[in-house]
Amino acid sequence: MKTLDILVMVENAEKATAHAGELTELVLELTDHGMDQYFLQSLKATKANFVVQQSAALGLAGVQKVMGTVIRNMLGRMDDRQLLSVCGSIRQFMA
Repeated sequence: MKTLDILVMVENAEKATAHAGELTELVLELTDHGMDQYFLQSLKATKANFVVQQSAALGLAGVQKVMGTVIRNMLGRMDDRQLLSVCGSIRQFMA
């Protein structure tokens, strides 16, 4: 529900850029959950040993930190049209 609420808020705003922060936090959260699901949970399902799992988790945390900075910079510089396009992409992923 949170995702839909943020998308609706951005899409219905007079200026989408007024809600760039909320959209950025949503994108970061979705990215974190996606990486966890596709990488860490998949690795756990293979019953990889503890050291392998911890190494992957540590590496992924570093990637997420770097990506977070990049995502914040990118979305923070987008105009209304571009932010609405991001919303549209998120909606496509949800379908």
